[in-house]
Amino acid sequence: MSLNELLFFSGFIIFILSLLLMDLGLFHKKSHVLPFKEALMWTIIWISFGVAFYFFLMFKGNMIHGVDSIEGIQTLVDKYEHLITINPNDLEESIELYNKNLALEYITGYLIEYSLSVDNIFVMIMIFMAFSVSQKYYHDVLFWGILGAIIMRFLFIFTASALIQNFSWILYVFGGFLIFTGIKMFLSRNKDEKFETGKHPIVKFAAKHFAVFPRYVGKNFFIRRKGKRLLTPLFIVLLVIEFTDLIFAVDSVPAIFSITKDPYIVFFSNIFAIIGLRSLFFLLINVMNVFHYLKVGLAVLLTFIGVKMIFHTWLKEIGFTTVHSLYVIIGILAISIIASLVFPKKNEFNHAE
Repeated sequence: MSLNELLFFSGFIIFILSLLLMDLGLFHKKSHVLPFKEALMWTIIWISFGVAFYFFLMFKGNMIHGVDSIEGIQTLVDKYEHLITINPNDLEESIELYNKNLALEYITGYLIEYSLSVDNIFVMIMIFMAFSVSQKYYHDVLFWGILGAIIMRFLFIFTASALIQNFSWILYVFGGFLIFTGIKMFLSRNKDEKFETGKHPIVKFAAKHFAVFPRYVGKNFFIRRKGKRLLTPLFIVLLVIEFTDLIFAVDSVPAIFSITKDPYIVFFSNIFAIIGLRSLFFLLINVMNVFHYLKVGLAVLLTFIGVKMIFHTWLKEIGFTTVHSLYVIIGILAISIIASLVFPKKNEFNHAE
C-alpha cells in the first residue's frame, strides 16, 4: 500500500465511521422501532452517498492510487486488468478514461453487493425472530454488526486480492463456487428456511466457553453480576449476525472480483452497500414476501457471475466489457422484481398478527 493509497483509504474509513457514529449518536440515541417512512428516508440517504461516490470516482478516481502519469495509469490497467485502452500520448484523456472505468466498476460492484444483501437481510430477519429479539433493539445490533462487517470485509477482500494476484487460477475456483451457490439457491427457493437457535455453532461455542446471562437486559451486550461480567443473549445474536455476514461475504466478495480486480474498488462498493443495510432491513421487513421472485433473480445473478469468472479471458477477447455486465445485472434484477409485482404470491397478505 503506497502513501497515497494509505492516506485515501484512511480518509475513507474516517468518513464512513463518522457517518455511522453520527447516525447512531445523533439520530438514533433512543432505541426504537424504525417506521417504514423513516426507513425509506434513510435508505434513500445511504443510496445517495453510494451514488455520490460514483460521481467522485468519475472525476477524481485517480486519487485512490495517486496516479498522474501515463506510465502510472498503464501499470494499474495491467495490474488489475481494467478493460480499457489508454492513449499513450494524451494524459488528460487517459485519466478521464481511467476514472470513468473505475466509476463503472464501482457502481456495478455496488449494485451486485446491494442486491445480494437483500437475501442476507431475509436471513437476519429470521435470526431476530428466532431469538425473540425486540424490534426496538434491531438497530443497535445491526449498527455494531456493520462495524464488525467492515473489519471482516477488509481482511477478506485484501487477502482475496493478494491470492488473485499471485494465483490467477483462484478466479476459476471462485467462479465454480458461485455457480454452485446460484444453482443451490435456485433449487431451494421454495423451501421454508428454519433457524434452530440451540443448534447454531456460535450459540454452542458461546455457551461452552463463556458465562451467558439467561435473559435479555435491554440493549446491553454485557452485564456485571457479583463482580463477574456476563454475556447477554443480545451479544450472542450479534455474534450470529457477524457469522452470517461472513458466510454471505464468501458469495458477494468473489462476485465483485468478477467485475474488478482492484481491491479498493471492491472494498468501497462493499462498504457503501453495507452501511445502508440497517435502513434497508427495516424497509424490507414489512414487504419481505412481496418480491418472491427476487431469490430466483439472485440465483441467476450468481450463476451468471460465476460463468463470467470462468470464461473471463474469452469474454474479454470478444469485447464483453464492464458495462455489458452492468446491463445484464440490471436486467436480471428488473425482471425478477417486475415478475414479483405482476405475478403476486398467493396469500402474501395473510400474515400472523
